[in-house]
Formats: sequence, structure tokens, C-alpha cells
Amino acid sequence: MDKKDQQIFIDTLRRELVPALGCTEPIAIAYCAAKARETLGEMPTHLDIRCSGNIVKNVQGVTVPNSKGLRGIDVAAVLGVVGGDPARELEVLEEITDEHIEKTKELIAQGFVNCSLQEDVENLYIVATASTPGHRAEVTIVNRHTLITKIMYDDQVLFEQKPVEKARYEEDWDRWSIRNILAFADEVDLKQVRPVLQSQIEKNSAISQKGLSENFGAQVGKTILEVYGSAVHFRARAKAAAGSDARMGGCSLPVVINSGSGNQGMTVSLPVIEYARELCVSEEKLYRALIVSNLVSIYQKHFIGSLSAFCGAVTAACGCGAAITYLCGGSYEQICMTIVNTVANVGGMVCDGAKSSCAAKIASAVDAAITGHHMSMRGRFFQAGEGFVQKDIEETIKSLGYIGRVGMKETDAQILKIMLGQVDL
Repeated sequence: MDKKDQQIFIDTLRRELVPALGCTEPIAIAYCAAKARETLGEMPTHLDIRCSGNIVKNVQGVTVPNSKGLRGIDVAAVLGVVGGDPARELEVLEEITDEHIEKTKELIAQGFVNCSLQEDVENLYIVATASTPGHRAEVTIVNRHTLITKIMYDDQVLFEQKPVEKARYEEDWDRWSIRNILAFADEVDLKQVRPVLQSQIEKNSAISQKGLSENFGAQVGKTILEVYGSAVHFRARAKAAAGSDARMGGCSLPVVINSGSGNQGMTVSLPVIEYARELCVSEEKLYRALIVSNLVSIYQKHFIGSLSAFCGAVTAACGCGAAITYLCGGSYEQICMTIVNTVANVGGMVCDGAKSSCAAKIASAVDAAITGHHMSMRGRFFQAGEGFVQKDIEETIKSLGYIGRVGMKETDAQILKIMLGQVDL
């Protein structure tokens, strides 16, 4: 492939595969609030947080990292103000102390923060306003967890850019395809991407082990190993689920994300690592398989968008399934079959917020990917015309994206209403 295509994929991996501490939605709130305090230049007397329904959905049920089990938008925001370091972006709460936690509880009890739902905005939307009697600072994030689109001090605009998620990259998406991803994985000089892939292996493996050795969440990963044993297809499910157990349960270890999500970052990597170990492949082959997994997931998620009612574990599992087939010497056609078989199986899985059950959804999605892999290696696959499966892999991916981006809009709204107790059941 030509150098421009290679550089697109290199830049994407470097941009997307970054470490994050805890679930990315509460962290984004903490980052936005910390940036607002930094802009204000002093401790505010009041904090106002406005965010979209999808942010509410993904913060309500998840433990804020380094908070000793606390949950909620107010906790994430106030921790960001009290002890957050905005220079660390998605690791903004890395240096939180017991003193910060106690101060956060005190301020929340005093009515220091007000949190509200902002309707008719982008799915990923956060505004933090930090104020004193004399001044106010406002920071807005839109479409990406660290994409600040506006900073204001009183009535002065200090910074502003277009709130378009992929404005800088939009012209490149027509160069993406499964065939190009595989060509890149085969040909790229690994020195270009080794650091981000090595970080993904080390950090995601560490939090997965933490999830297996301690009692986080519903202990989905532990349960799988205890009940089913240690065969590779069970280890692959358990390791990914255990990472989510820990992460959703407030573990302070960082995760290397994919498509803005730590759960997706673990799903694209941990099953692939387990299969690479089982197959005794070289380190180089593992890296190239991780390239396949990460890029397939990013490619599919592009058509869906940052946050929706479509569970991101599905697109991430498609990535790991494709990579497992790649590790096993599968052809282009077989890798495409694996992706199709996976989405045809679990393509209807909905996202009802970040919480402990994400681990179980990851386990189910990885199981579907492994089944899809074994089917494809035997030449078995679901046909065009069956549901949203189309005549080729690119059309199927776009079909799936349409369902997640357009078809599930109303589903997303109704899930939020249920979570907020606004539906008479």
C-alpha cells in the first residue's frame, strides 16, 4: 500500500490508543471541570455541569476511579475541581487523595455543584461552568472525550474550534477498507506503532489480572474461569471480562482505550493476546494481529459514532475475532466471514450505560466472535439478505453503522428515560 495510506493508519493508532483512568465518561466530566477551574484561576464557589443523555447514561451506574466507590456526575465533576490535573487529560484523577475525596463529599453536601441534562445536543456533550461571585469560566467538550471546543472567561472567548469529531480526518475515511487494514498489518514497519501496542498489552493485561485476583463488580471473569475452565476460548472471554469487572468497579489502573472506550480497548486486545499465547506465535505476529483488531474496531465504530444505543463491545469483538482468524492464518475472505458472523449474531446488543454488566456483554460478544471465527475457518457464514448482512463486507459494516447511528436513536432516548425513572412501566 502507498505511504499516505500507511500514515493514515499509523496516525490513527497513535491518536486512538491512549491510556485512560477508569470509565471515559466520568473522566471526561472530571477533565472538563478541572479545565474550568484552571481557567478560572481560583477555587470556584459554585460548579454547574450540563451534559447529554449519553453521558448521563454512562456515568450513572459506574464507579468514579480513585473515589473509593463513589458514583455520579457530581462526584466526577467535583473531584476534577478539587484534585484533578487537566494536563493529564484522561488520567486527570490519577493524583486524587483521601483529602480530596472528603472535600468532594463535603462540597456536594453543601450544594456546591448542580448537574443537569442538556437535550438536543451531540451524543457526547459536556459543559462545565466554574464561578465565583465576580467571575466565571466555562469549558465545552463535544464529540470526543478530550475535544475541548470552547473556553470562556466571563464574556471573553479564549479558545474555540469546530465541534466536529473527525473534521481533520473526514477526507481519509474513503481510503479505509478491510483489505487495506490487512495490507497495512502485513507491511507496516512495527517500529512506527510498537510503543502504543506494547502499552496496550502491558496496561490492559495488568488490569485484567487485577480483575481476576480481586473481587470487582459481579466478578464475571472469575465466574467464567471457575465454571468453564482454562481452555483458550474461555480464557479469552474471561480475561476481557475481568478487565471490565475491575474498570467498572473503580480500579485505579489505567487502560489503553479504543474508539474512546476502555471496555472496547480491552475487548480488542486481551482475547488476541490469549490466542497468541496459545498458538505460540512470535511477538511480531501478535503486534500485527493487534493492528488488525484495533483498526477493524475503529473502522466499524466510525460509522456508528462516539456514543449510541449500540453496544461498542460488538464492534470491538469483531476486531478481536478478525485478529484471531488472522493469527490462525485465515484468508481475507475468512476474516471477512468472521466479522459478518459476529455482527449477525450479536449486532442487536444495546448499550444501557456503563456499569458492571458491561463485563458480561463483553464476554458474550467475544464468545460470538470466537464462534464466528470457527465458522469462517470451515467456510460457513451468514448470507447477504439475512437481516442487515449485505453483499460484501464494506456494505455490511455501513449497514451496521446505520443501525447504530440512525436506527437506535429512539432506542437510546427510551433507555435514558427508563434509567431516569421517566417511564410509567
